[in-house]
Amino acid sequence: MSFHEVQRLLHLMNVEMDQEYAFQLFQAADTSESGTLEGEEFVEFYKALTKRTEVYELFENFSADGQKLTLLEFVDFLQEEQKEGERASDLALDLIDRYEPSDSGKLRHVLSMDGFLSYLCSKDGDIFNPTCLPIYQDMTQPLNHYYINSSHNTYLVGDQLCGQSSVEGYIRALKRGCRCVEVDIWDGPSGEPIVYHGHTLTSRIPFKDVVATVAQYAFQTSDYPVILSLENHCSWEQQQVMACHLTEILGEQLLSTTLDGLLPTQLPSPEELRGKILVKGKKLRTLEEDLEEEEEEEELESELEREQEADPELEAQLEAEPQELSPRSKDKKKEKVVMCPLFCPPVCCEVVVQAPISKPGPLLFPKQRSKPILCPSLSALVVYLKSVSFHSFTHSREHYRFYETSSFSETKARSLIKEAGNEFVQHNAWQLSRVYPSGLRTDSSNYNPQELWNAGCQMVAMNVQTAGLEMDIYDGLFRQNGACGYVLKPDFLRDVQSSFHPERPISPFKAQTLLIQVISGQQLPKDNMSKERSIVDPLVRVEIFGVHPDTTRQETSYVENNGFNPYWGQTLSFRVLVPELALLRFVVKDYNRKSRNEFIGQYTVPWTCMQQGSIPYTDLGLISLINPGSKAGCNPERGLEQKDTKRHHPLHPNFL
Repeated sequence: MSFHEVQRLLHLMNVEMDQEYAFQLFQAADTSESGTLEGEEFVEFYKALTKRTEVYELFENFSADGQKLTLLEFVDFLQEEQKEGERASDLALDLIDRYEPSDSGKLRHVLSMDGFLSYLCSKDGDIFNPTCLPIYQDMTQPLNHYYINSSHNTYLVGDQLCGQSSVEGYIRALKRGCRCVEVDIWDGPSGEPIVYHGHTLTSRIPFKDVVATVAQYAFQTSDYPVILSLENHCSWEQQQVMACHLTEILGEQLLSTTLDGLLPTQLPSPEELRGKILVKGKKLRTLEEDLEEEEEEEELESELEREQEADPELEAQLEAEPQELSPRSKDKKKEKVVMCPLFCPPVCCEVVVQAPISKPGPLLFPKQRSKPILCPSLSALVVYLKSVSFHSFTHSREHYRFYETSSFSETKARSLIKEAGNEFVQHNAWQLSRVYPSGLRTDSSNYNPQELWNAGCQMVAMNVQTAGLEMDIYDGLFRQNGACGYVLKPDFLRDVQSSFHPERPISPFKAQTLLIQVISGQQLPKDNMSKERSIVDPLVRVEIFGVHPDTTRQETSYVENNGFNPYWGQTLSFRVLVPELALLRFVVKDYNRKSRNEFIGQYTVPWTCMQQGSIPYTDLGLISLINPGSKAGCNPERGLEQKDTKRHHPLHPNFL
């Protein structure tokens, strides 16, 4: 490979390097002095190109000969720097066996520089504690004890006014771990309900296609329950069609009664609901009334079976004659359900309960209190998640049950946190809450979910189609626990007697101090690929999101014209009052003295999932990177490309 070809390769690798320095490395590797690099010569060139001086210095601090780490030397490193404690000896043997590339090194229990670097850049050296990646939390607690990964207007893949509605929205949401998806259903042509954002120009898709998509993708990423949040705007007839589609398409996946047929005393757990799809929506009656009717029907069936066994002639008679209604149904004949008059506006959607009319005549609004139009077959599919209106926390405590859930706009929820933050925390300890974006967010932008998590709100629904800071925080929280879509809330947010106030956190919550030494980075991408000759001036910003007093940010100075191997070596200090609620976000930006700094990439990790140890040298992969195809003028933190893999462009911080 000639030097010209090497330059082309560096360009393809997105490496910007001074030509003179690159030629020096080329000549040093060309031991044959042939003007080209062959085989091992290219390997040496690549090693020189990617050499990390700061890592070599660390290696030499513990290596007696500077060539290898003996087993004892590596144990010293694990104990002194990584704070591995008593398990360091066994861990050292395991790590050498996994990361030492040479067989002879493995036999002698030594770690070469290549093996040491492989370890530092592995999941074992990741800032994200590997024990938090699989499901590690207790999944047997009631649903209201968990944060639930939730989506708003899931069918939309664009904005809220003219955007496209597509089943692709559900596929993307479910594949990224969403466990609560929203469906807005309206009357459609030919008797088939449709899904779209009502009274807008968004496109429309059949409800049955949405249900079929959910059935197919619900449990591809996670086995834990999926919640279908139904916003029902349909007529009685099309609600019957909805109920039919839900039962026929979802089949055994659909939860249509309590797990054991008995009246529960609390919500079931994610573990108990594995593989089940729950319907959240309006319900005509209470769960107690539903179970009472089921019990009466079972008793009636049992009685009929006993009578048939005792009198065979009765069985023949029943087959020949239509069956009588159940006693409960007979009682219901005393009432009549009537739809609103034709002149009633569409938003009314009410029915009234009347005594039987002896003579035909025009329907008039009666004096009785009206109830929403709702098809009984659809109502029956709502079991544990009955939607109710919120009036006040006192009203909820006195009139609502644990299986009833209220929804709040982001504005209303924020207001409640400020006015009655502790009451909101206690409310969310026994009942589920769903928060949704303001109707003014027609561009499908998002709000900061952290504020709502601080109050224990479980279903904080996001416009998942819009990347940015808010979704970085969201994805950061739900990356833990196997990315199953459920994260257990801190214990002080699960206690109905909790004294915690998200706006005024006080004792017994103990503050912690975090020192972060940002060391170096490597092969950072350009922020704007259209500027072929540009070289980034990177800086690192560390942000903390949590309760209001903890939310802060600090940043390093920028390194001029070096996106290939920038070195910072700066220490940042933070004091956090409620670490259980804190998330850390590392952001790399390109310094621009004339305008705001350009976004390069980010990585977000919950405080509780940080790798333990004084100095966990990690390969901090930038999960969200700039999208080279973003249009000029776009907000760089709105044009992100989400990456599932790590370490494409590693940033190596040193945590103290």
